[in-house]
Amino acid sequence: MNDNKDIHRYDDIINLPHHRSATRPHMSNYDRAAQFSPFAALTGHDEAIKETARLTDRRVELDEYTKEDLNSKLQIIGDNPGTEVTITYFQPDEKKSGGAYLTITGCVKRIDEYEQTVVFTDRTAIPIDQISEIESELFRGLELFDL
Repeated sequence: MNDNKDIHRYDDIINLPHHRSATRPHMSNYDRAAQFSPFAALTGHDEAIKETARLTDRRVELDEYTKEDLNSKLQIIGDNPGTEVTITYFQPDEKKSGGAYLTITGCVKRIDEYEQTVVFTDRTAIPIDQISEIESELFRGLELFDL
């Protein structure tokens, strides 16, 4: 007998029209669903974790022999504009300590002594104090400081 009572429990309201508020506008199904979607309590947290996990290299300090070798090579390049060289240099990271070693190959336009940069024909400028290695056909057969 209880089962029969439960079946007919809402018979008095089942066919009534759906209530619409007279003071509030009707909410679309999209907006109604949005209120139940998950929200990000920690906005930017994923980006912060990725940035922390990103690896950087530590800059290696050059010894005096390597610095003299680089200075000799820069002098030769300065005397021979248009020389194609491959330069490996350290680029400090903008967001955290360390950075990355990059290698670029191109023709040197000039060495800017005021700015202390090596300027390539494509206008790329590399700070001289960040250079760790210079290679070129121009140095073949020259006796520089070999390590």
